[in-house]
Amino acid sequence: MEEKKLDVKSIIGFVLIFGILLFMMWQNQPSPEEIAAEEKAKQEQIEADKKAKEAAANDNTKVTTADDFSNETLGDSLQQIANQNKFGAFAYGAGLNSEDVTVNNGVLDLTFSKRGGHLSEVKLNKFVDFDSIPIYLVKDNNASFNINFGTTDSRILNTKDLPFQSNVTKNGENTLVSMKLKVSETKFLEYLYVIKPNDYMIDFTIKSQGLSNVINGSQDINLNWEQTSKRHDQSISYENRYTRLTYQHDGGNIDKLSQSGEDEETVEDLDWLSFRQHFFSSILVADKPLKSVMLTSKDLVEEETIDTLFTKTFGAKTTLALQGNELNQNFGLFYGPTDSTVLKPYDKNLEESIPLGWGLFGWINEYLFIPLFGFLSSFLPFGIAIIVMTVLIKLAMSFVQYKQYLSQMKMKILKPELDAIREKHKNNKMKAQQETMALQNKAGASPMAGCLPALIQMPVFYALFMFFPTAFALRQKKFLWADDLSSYDIIAKLPFDIPIYGDHISLFPILAAIAIFFYMKMTTGQQQMSAPQQEGMPDMAKMMKYMIYFAPIMMMVFFNKYASGLSLYYFISNLISIGILIVIKNFILDEDKIHAKIQEQKAKPKKESKFQKKMKEMMEQAEQQKQAQKRNKK
Repeated sequence: MEEKKLDVKSIIGFVLIFGILLFMMWQNQPSPEEIAAEEKAKQEQIEADKKAKEAAANDNTKVTTADDFSNETLGDSLQQIANQNKFGAFAYGAGLNSEDVTVNNGVLDLTFSKRGGHLSEVKLNKFVDFDSIPIYLVKDNNASFNINFGTTDSRILNTKDLPFQSNVTKNGENTLVSMKLKVSETKFLEYLYVIKPNDYMIDFTIKSQGLSNVINGSQDINLNWEQTSKRHDQSISYENRYTRLTYQHDGGNIDKLSQSGEDEETVEDLDWLSFRQHFFSSILVADKPLKSVMLTSKDLVEEETIDTLFTKTFGAKTTLALQGNELNQNFGLFYGPTDSTVLKPYDKNLEESIPLGWGLFGWINEYLFIPLFGFLSSFLPFGIAIIVMTVLIKLAMSFVQYKQYLSQMKMKILKPELDAIREKHKNNKMKAQQETMALQNKAGASPMAGCLPALIQMPVFYALFMFFPTAFALRQKKFLWADDLSSYDIIAKLPFDIPIYGDHISLFPILAAIAIFFYMKMTTGQQQMSAPQQEGMPDMAKMMKYMIYFAPIMMMVFFNKYASGLSLYYFISNLISIGILIVIKNFILDEDKIHAKIQEQKAKPKKESKFQKKMKEMMEQAEQQKQAQKRNKK
């Protein structure tokens, strides 16, 4: 390899350059007069700064000196460079003054954050939680509203991290809050909120102006809304049972994510979604159906004994479409009570987010029980309204109880004859069944006649089971020893937690269990006397005996954590059932008259229906096949 050496020409060049630099420094040095003037100016500046600082100390006022000004200017310059690197084109807004905005419309206290432009606090002014603390649906960063987008300079930005400029104006009675993410005074992304007096619904618009050269339209513009539901009820497990993400899609279909664990669903053509947390909801309503939305739910409650502050975390993610290279999307934001009387006037079907039961059960609640209870509670105390409604329902269903008891009495009267038939044909079960059906048909008595009335009561039973835990009107309404009819009552606090039962004793479930016990005691005796014993079947008497004790215990245990209003209903309902049964047994039905009527019906020729004929033919064919199989075996 060739060795590189420093030649004579290079040495001469370096010497000449060094000499020229020395000559220029000597030539440009200040004269003695200039040095003296500069020293004098510095001394005068030092004296002026000293006097200014002394005056500032005396006046308690900050004065910026020449050195300070230089430092602040340097700091501002560095901050501008940092903002430019972080925010790109939106660094313009970082240098502008802005502040959070607070608005009160009577029912809501709203705070809009200058960072992110969305709601950082939502307080419901008319409500408090079980511990008398104001209800906040949004607070302490439990909610996030973010638009994620790409820019033409290859950045990925999130609005939740960017500085917005606020502006509040009035339009009649409405308050307009504008939060702008600015590129310049004429180019920006805007969140516009229209807040109406005493209204839980906020009109919300997302729009852009002049950003076609800033936002990269070839990349997805994602909107992501997340919220963690705060605890507001006495029992977090009870509240969590009714905390659920509900949504409407495909022109009116209502669906929900899972009640427990983690769930995820991608939904097409979504009209609205509700982050429901039992008695309060945060709802996003789309002006036009959103084409595709990914919904998520995560259950945060593991054990009720742990003092958990949150129930579930909900999320919704969708893509916003550009219109003419700009954003323009309208929404409604509802923050308020999960109350049908509040939600229904919006005419968006939002009341369907309340879990009143599916199909027939929901209709019974919506068109019967809710209006009835609303009418009664308008002039009666809420506990008395429950009692009166229970009385009305039981009286309306008393004919069902009458039919059920009449059927049991008929079966009791026929029992000796039915037992004789089974004994006579104990080796031919098919023949015994045919004669049993024939006798029941002639007498007008059937086991099914007792089952059908019970089935008729089931929709009412289940509808009320869904109504009381979700009735917002019952929330924090007192009755007797119950402080809140929408939650459990407490007569004693236990020093330990019993699995399933809880750490307290509720009296209404105990009273309901006692009433159920006596009602079953009365009806089970009648059923035991009327129920024929069949060979190979379990001892029905023993089963019924166990049920007399098992059902009340189940009531007392499982309803210990349920709404006291529901337990009050069951208590009154069973008391009324006992009263109706006593009246029917002692004053309406006469066993001798029923027996005489049965004998009269048996004597009359009874025309078989097509169904009965078909059943008879099928039973005869089955018997013939059975006999044929026996002959073939021989």
